[in-house]
Amino acid sequence: MVSSQDTTTEPSIRPATVLQALVPVFVLISLLSFSVYLFGEDASYGPNQIALCVGAIVAAAIGWKNGQNWEQIEISIVSGITIALKPILILFSVGLLIGSWILSGTVPTMIYYSLLILDPAIFYAASCLICGLIALSIGSSWTVAGTVGIALIGAAAGLGLSVEITAGAIISGAYFGDKMSPLSETTNLAPAVAGTDLFSHIGHMVWTTMPSIAIALVLYAVIGLNIDTQSTASDLAITMQLINDNFTINPFMLLPVAALLVMAQKKLPPIPTILTGALIGVILALAFQQRAVLTLAGDTPNIFLGLFKGTWQTLFDGFSLSSGNETLDDLMTRGGMSSMLNTVWLILCAMVFGAVMDHTGLLQCLVNYALSFVHSTGSLIATTIITCIGANIITSDQYISIVLPGRMYKLEYQNRNLDAKNLSRTLEDAGTMTSPLIPWNTCGAYMSGTLGVATFAYLPYCFFNLICPIMAVIYGFMNFKIAPLLTEQPA
Repeated sequence: MVSSQDTTTEPSIRPATVLQALVPVFVLISLLSFSVYLFGEDASYGPNQIALCVGAIVAAAIGWKNGQNWEQIEISIVSGITIALKPILILFSVGLLIGSWILSGTVPTMIYYSLLILDPAIFYAASCLICGLIALSIGSSWTVAGTVGIALIGAAAGLGLSVEITAGAIISGAYFGDKMSPLSETTNLAPAVAGTDLFSHIGHMVWTTMPSIAIALVLYAVIGLNIDTQSTASDLAITMQLINDNFTINPFMLLPVAALLVMAQKKLPPIPTILTGALIGVILALAFQQRAVLTLAGDTPNIFLGLFKGTWQTLFDGFSLSSGNETLDDLMTRGGMSSMLNTVWLILCAMVFGAVMDHTGLLQCLVNYALSFVHSTGSLIATTIITCIGANIITSDQYISIVLPGRMYKLEYQNRNLDAKNLSRTLEDAGTMTSPLIPWNTCGAYMSGTLGVATFAYLPYCFFNLICPIMAVIYGFMNFKIAPLLTEQPA
């Protein structure tokens, strides 16, 4: 028999203060800054993970001091990691896809044809536009980056162009298409959280999105004007010859791309879609790229075992090329499930930090503090944007960066007689757009791991992603294209 006095043994939980909430954030930002200073582009290969873990420890200690139970904090950590399991499975699947597509000649074929048709002077702008159109049709920035994006990075390397700027152009285009596509998950999530309908949301986003992508395209075009096209001609010829020497190149190698894009456009589940693309790549490799497979396998008793070993090795450890050309070898030596392990490590550590901050009430405390500075429509939109960016940094998940601020500020937008589509647009302008700019965010980790370019290296060139939040703030303070609630009321 349980006595009623047993309930008094539960410790009282004290609310977190703003100062307490800022401590783990300050610790994290300080350690991340030192990480970049000491380790440069290698910061995401271990140092950043340690910084996130230390930040989580500090947050947990503050929660414990305030009366939080460690067992409950531990449960929240497990729940936070569970949220990341689907992206992790997608990452491993993409590792398989990249390796199989290089082995099959799919990626080399895309690179080869890109080198034929894309002029260096318009390459960056064209890369952004191509990725934007494909993402608009299928609604997935991740799929675009993992397929066409890889080919464009290869083409840039073949032309002697900047892979950092190319990565920025790819991400800008991919997120433009993702943002404006009715097939996109985030484009459907934002209006659902804010309380408006999908097509009102998309129509309202046009006002911030179209000027942002136009400015981005102009910037990419201006950068392209300064490229010395004569110096790229020799690099182009050498790269194309080496690709021909090491792979069988023909349009049939593009079959996996067509299959994957069709399946993605039909909104089939991402993991089976990606694995199907990888399977088709393996079949093409065994049929058309036997020399490359056997070279990768090394000495084996017979051809059958050689083909089996080479394919297996590619799937778990990626493809490796030894053509004698360092640029091409670096480009083609990638893929495999093991290539995603560091990215998975980064995501797990980030989710631990976010889960502890959320469970201990430190994140909610920061949001409430931010609301105290809201005095106008412009400041409300600016605060929403800052909260979305902060959620991307702290929780490491773009969906949370949409859902959390959406729930927090929904009532405030209503109280200020602002239509819900203003909130949904702002959630996308900040939450969706800044997610690939955070190295430990699931999106930033994916883009860096897939494109092979460090997040901080491509960040300055993601013009569209950087301009969108700024455009939203400007519109807010100018009260331009801010819809009042009454304009959407039925007659």
